[in-house]
Amino acid sequence: MKMNTNKIAAEYRLGHWANIMRERNESGLTITAYCEKTGIHPNTYHYWQRKLREAACHEYLQAANAQITTPTETAPSGWALCETAGPGPEKESLYIEIGIGRISVTPDTSHELLTKACRVLVGLC
Repeated sequence: MKMNTNKIAAEYRLGHWANIMRERNESGLTITAYCEKTGIHPNTYHYWQRKLREAACHEYLQAANAQITTPTETAPSGWALCETAGPGPEKESLYIEIGIGRISVTPDTSHELLTKACRVLVGLC
């Protein structure tokens, strides 16, 4: 089995920056204040914030395309799967909570709309 070190390194960096962003959120500081306090350049922070959003949306879209429906599936690094509703009288759906917002996703949800909604909610954190 060949190990993909580039993929492992990329996942490590995403996890590292997810932790930094979680710490910033928990600190209650603005991005500017947190960056000043920690010595992180704001452009670097925003770059990784965008990368995390893209990775989260990409992971979700891959899962949706693979028709993953079990609530035990893993979420992208730095994210957590909050709740899923299985097949029943209502359509199958996924609920994503980010900060103060919640997105309900069904098989009919467009990928473009979901990507935009994820970006907005992550931006609120």
